[in-house]
Parts: sequence; structure tokens; C-alpha cells
Amino acid sequence: MGKVNVWLKRSYVCTIGVIAGTAVFTLGIALFGHGIILHEEDDHALMGIYFFYGFSVITLLFAVIGGFGVWKEKKWALIVFAVGMILGCLFFIFLEISLPFAQKELELSLKNNYLSMLPLSNVSESELSEFNHTQSEFRCCGITSHEDWENNIPESCQCDIDSSDDCIDTYGPMHNDSGLNVLDVKPIRIFAKPCIQVLIQFEMRYFSTLLGIMLAKTLLWILSVGLCIAILCQLNKKVETPNVVYSREAKAGNYDILSDAQEPSLKTE
Repeated sequence: MGKVNVWLKRSYVCTIGVIAGTAVFTLGIALFGHGIILHEEDDHALMGIYFFYGFSVITLLFAVIGGFGVWKEKKWALIVFAVGMILGCLFFIFLEISLPFAQKELELSLKNNYLSMLPLSNVSESELSEFNHTQSEFRCCGITSHEDWENNIPESCQCDIDSSDDCIDTYGPMHNDSGLNVLDVKPIRIFAKPCIQVLIQFEMRYFSTLLGIMLAKTLLWILSVGLCIAILCQLNKKVETPNVVYSREAKAGNYDILSDAQEPSLKTE
């Protein structure tokens, strides 16, 4: 069995350490998300949480096997780690190729989800408060237009006089944050931009971030596979030892010095 280069071993240990750390972090996110949606009946969200559970535990298990393999220099453990990481890389590559094609379908699904909230006057109090915050943050009004509020335009749609955003003037009652209608015969200056396109673009940023994280994780796993294969190659490398050849014609050595050194010790005895 060959000897593994110490820097190669350290690089491999650091790489699988990062993989194990990301697995623990993902497991923590899954636990946190499970606690948030524990009382909600959302099957799709629960399926995603269970997927993160399984993915994190399996990744952490392979990282432990890989660490054990390099510590004890066990070839079977390194082979199991390499095979598991290769299968994981193939899975990530498949997702990275297929997910961009599903981008249009995701945008359509988000659009239908926001349109299902119409009319906005019938949404719950929690959804109303969240959407008012969205309008104030993104400086928009309504989902498709301000008419989605059915003449009950909230103050979150109101545009400042010196605002640089696109604003329009409209007439009708407004209601403040407490829900009371405020009648005003003066024109109301509100944001002209609807919120649906802004919300879809905001959601798609998470999608792009997810693709970037998956690409970085794929490259990290490929690096770990390369280091693992390099370690296996060094372990399989045979150590060349010089052959010992016996010869009858070997010259006799000079052992007089050794015999002279032993004689005084014999005399003292």
C-alpha cells in the first residue's frame, strides 16, 4: 500500500469538512422551516422539507464515510464516498439542465397564484397586512392595477408629491391602516405600477440564487471526487523495494574492528 501525500490528504479533509458543514446547515434550515409550517396544511411544502431532511442526512453520512476512509486509509470507504458523490453530481447536473426549462412554468404558476387573490377586498387580515407592506416596499398598487381594490384603495398605494415614481391621479375613497374609509373629493395620487410583475421578478431571484448554489455545490462535490480518486491512486501505488540477491562471490567484510572492541569487555568480566 502506497503512502498518501500529506497536502492531498489535508485538502481532501477540508473539502469534505465543507460538505459536512453545508449538510448540517441545510438540516438546520429544514428543521427551522418544518417548525414554521408545522400547523399549515401545505403538502408541497412538507414534501420539500422531507426532501431536505433526506438529502442532508445522506450527504452527511457520505462525508463521515469519506472522512473515516482517509483517516484509516480504508479503500472501501473511499470508494463508497466517491460513488455516492458521483451519483449526487449527476443528480445536480440533471437538475441544473432541467430547471431552466421549467422557468416559464414557474412564472405562470406564480402569476396564477397572485391572480387567485383577487379581489383584494376579500383577502384575510394577515394577507392584507402583508400585501400593504409589499406595496409600500415595491412602490406599486394592486396586483394588475389599482382597480383590484374596488375603490377601497389603501394608504400603502399613496404616492408622495415629490416622488420620482410613476404616479397617477384617481378619485375614490381610501382606507387607512385601521380599515376606516377616508372620503376625499380631491384626486388621490397613487402608484401607477401594478405589483404582479414586480413580485414575480422578486420570486425568480430566489430561483436564480438556488441555481447558483446548486452549481457551487456541484463543483465542490466534483472536487471532492477528484481528491478521493487521487488518494485511491496513491494507496494502490506499489512501493518499490530493492531486491536482495545472494552471491557466493561476496567479499568477506572486515570484522576485526568489532572483535577488538569486544575483547576489553570480555576481560573486565
